[in-house]
Amino acid sequence: MKLTTSLFDEGMPPPCPHDFNAARYCVAASAAAHPNKIALIVVSDPHSLEPAERWTFAQLDDGIRRTAAGLVHMGLKPGERVMLRLGNYSSFPLIFFATIAAGGIAVPSSSQLSDREAHYIAQDCGARFLCTSRDLMLNDLADGCTQLLDDDIRDLMACEDSLDYAPSHGDDPAYIVYTSGATSQPKGVLHAHRAVWARQMMFDGWYGLRQDDRMLHAGAFNWTYTLGAGLMDPWTKGAGTVIYNGPKDPGVWPRLAKKHNATLFAAVPSLYRQMLKYADHIAEGFATLRHGLTAGEKLPETVRDNWIKATGKPLYEALGMSECSTYASSSPTVAVKPGFTGRPQIGRRVAILVNDEGSTDTVAIGEPGLLALHKDDPGLMLRYWNKDAQTTAAFRKDWFLTGDTAALDEDGYLEYLGRADDLMNALGYRVSPQEVEEALSHHPDIQECACAEIQVREDIRVIAAFIIPQGDAKPTAKSLSDHASARLAVYKIPKEFVFVKALPHTVTGKVQRAKLAALYQDLKRG
Repeated sequence: MKLTTSLFDEGMPPPCPHDFNAARYCVAASAAAHPNKIALIVVSDPHSLEPAERWTFAQLDDGIRRTAAGLVHMGLKPGERVMLRLGNYSSFPLIFFATIAAGGIAVPSSSQLSDREAHYIAQDCGARFLCTSRDLMLNDLADGCTQLLDDDIRDLMACEDSLDYAPSHGDDPAYIVYTSGATSQPKGVLHAHRAVWARQMMFDGWYGLRQDDRMLHAGAFNWTYTLGAGLMDPWTKGAGTVIYNGPKDPGVWPRLAKKHNATLFAAVPSLYRQMLKYADHIAEGFATLRHGLTAGEKLPETVRDNWIKATGKPLYEALGMSECSTYASSSPTVAVKPGFTGRPQIGRRVAILVNDEGSTDTVAIGEPGLLALHKDDPGLMLRYWNKDAQTTAAFRKDWFLTGDTAALDEDGYLEYLGRADDLMNALGYRVSPQEVEEALSHHPDIQECACAEIQVREDIRVIAAFIIPQGDAKPTAKSLSDHASARLAVYKIPKEFVFVKALPHTVTGKVQRAKLAALYQDLKRG
């Protein structure tokens, strides 16, 4: 029996309007309808948990349009890129949305990136402006890039003028997200304004989002999971958001939820696991919660079960990627089915293709195959920035290949079966093994190295580096970790260093990363 695709039309949002600015869509209507309602609370103090910043919808709308005017006064032209390298402060979303409001292209990046990584993104996207803090400033930027530091950003946000939202179209570029790919360098995922409109499919398909909700999100602003689920979607609906930027002790999250009456909580599965192990008074802390949300990595059933036992609250999982955000999930209206992520959201078109190059045939119900999304999904990226060949290679005719393997059952539930390529997962971030290997390869004590994601416990997977030392050298895990930390973001640094005499190779000399996990288990058994 064949399952061609999973296609749900009933209840899907109408097509994105031709004239559409994503920043206006996220903020302006809520500012008009609920000007004095709290849209954003930023908390820094882990003890008092009092707001360091509090923004109403009217203040957000005004701040975004003033910041947009400031960018235009400084010379930003439509289509030019503004890179953000900032922490979890209001300046991040204000500049992000202001860039889009002004007709520019926002490029969020992590404050955890090394200078080397940040330099690459600034150069690759051709940033016109780099907005960052003094402690994260970059040297030797391209001549056409102006760096805006703390005082500059404050002046930018305090512009006396106010700009109306640019008359953008739904298919115009709005923002670029950099993600790991099959090379040693990240690639920019270019999204149109319509990608934000398409997020309506998640409102019922995952969150059960309501206007009276208050979202507590555990992620950083640069991550699309936080930008989307933490800001874009609640603000579009008129709901509020709480973001925390203090020390990340697992016990702080239930206390934050209680202090600020959170009704939704979003995090990666590993944080739920840490809270269950180390946090106190979880049931009391999450008493106002309707349910939890999780994405970024596969949710172990034991974590879901233990969360429900501890809090009495449901936990809904979603599967997504930078190229399309989430597209399959469980929700208050889609019952959880153990072992399955959920169902494709209403309006999504999903196919499980046979693993034959060039074929668009689908597999039988229950059979594993390549997970693909239809090219007409309004949330799908426009293209990879400056990478036409990789854009072409990501499609099979009308289908975008996600790089994941999966199966669909007779009820339309999707079972996630892992990556079809070598990409690793670190705290919900995709990490290229080639990128980590390239950084480690410059260490003088390494002859050869290979990286893979390995399972160290039933519910814990980490990045491991398998090292062949150079000659008689005896590198230590600390020396290798210190070396990597100067070149990679913290979440990309291997948690395990395994010293070996040989690595598995194909007959043509290519490292067989798929065999590294088995090699690790063999070494553990002695």
